[in-house]
Amino acid sequence: MSQTTVSPRLEEIAAVDTPWVTIVWNDPVNLQQYVSWVFRSYFGYPPAEAERLMLLVHNEGKAVVATGGRELMERHVDAMHDFGLWATVARADS
Repeated sequence: MSQTTVSPRLEEIAAVDTPWVTIVWNDPVNLQQYVSWVFRSYFGYPPAEAERLMLLVHNEGKAVVATGGRELMERHVDAMHDFGLWATVARADS
């Protein structure tokens, strides 16, 4: 019976392919209407989806608003900061 080993290089490639997420966090400053507007205007979400995500932020304390490659998620986080929202990037599997 042979044992399969995964080379470190293959693990690195898998880590690069792991999706990342942009998380927007609840804050005591921004109004719900404004957060919905940001989601509509920046991400292009339809009103109902922007409202759903805003309610997750408000009620659950956070919402994943985008998934993709790390660089794109970092750009989204920067954009959310430019809008005055609290946002972070994280691996999708964490």
